[in-house]
Amino acid sequence: MNPRPSATNELRLVGDPTRARILSLILGSDDQRALVGDLAVKLELKQPTVSHHVKALFDDGVLERQPDGRRVWYSVAPAHRDWLVDLLAGDPGEIADGALDRVVGNLSERFAGTFNPETIEQYVRESRDLLMAREGSGQHLASLTARFAAERLEALAASKSEYDGGVPEVLFVCVHNSGRSQMASAILRQLAGERIAVRTAGSAPAAGVRGTVVTALDEIGVPLGGEYPKPLTDEVVRAADVVVTMGCGDVCPIYPGKQYLDWDLEDPAGLPLAGVRAVRDAIESRVRQLLRSLTT
Repeated sequence: MNPRPSATNELRLVGDPTRARILSLILGSDDQRALVGDLAVKLELKQPTVSHHVKALFDDGVLERQPDGRRVWYSVAPAHRDWLVDLLAGDPGEIADGALDRVVGNLSERFAGTFNPETIEQYVRESRDLLMAREGSGQHLASLTARFAAERLEALAASKSEYDGGVPEVLFVCVHNSGRSQMASAILRQLAGERIAVRTAGSAPAAGVRGTVVTALDEIGVPLGGEYPKPLTDEVVRAADVVVTMGCGDVCPIYPGKQYLDWDLEDPAGLPLAGVRAVRDAIESRVRQLLRSLTT
């Protein structure tokens, strides 16, 4: 029987929305197993992308493989089923008390010596409430709460120089955090690697990233990964060296010593794929200019 992951690895596994969705689909199927191809269709993702996440879950011992001729079925390992059900199942608009306590406990271990448990619990509960306020929110609330709270705590620590990694931090903000800001952040991460720390947020975040945005990025070999729309919070602005806004007006608080840029770009919402491609290419050009200014 595979050992249960540590609290940090447990948070990492379910904190990625794509992996959380994969696990939910497997656990929610009639026989609690699935093929990679079927998962890719249901998730509307490329099969190699799903294969990457499934392999990571298999390597961590969370998934098991059952060969069936030329096909391979994946199911959740028995040792991990109960705690995953606690985090991923149940009413999508709520988080069970045990799951919320687990998120707080995992983050307390991760940020031990930086934040006390009371601060961490405050951020976890506030992050849950902010995510629940998004239109159409609900799915995978526990895992997204864990990730959102962790990102906010990292930003808070960075703003206090606790986690200063010596690299510039860029924050991209748009209205829904499901189009322009996600494309900009994905392209910058792909180009800059670890040279730049990148965050995103939305003034009125949507429930999920638009499918046309994922497709447009995939066409140029840029992965979106497990990104998701998230609300704009004060600590991510404080942590940023550069704040780039795209169509969200004056929602960002102004702090001295930061560079503020406003990119006038069309909202890809409702555009056909050809229109999204044009927005993507305009964003890529601006991102490349920004990267040059930050690294030369």
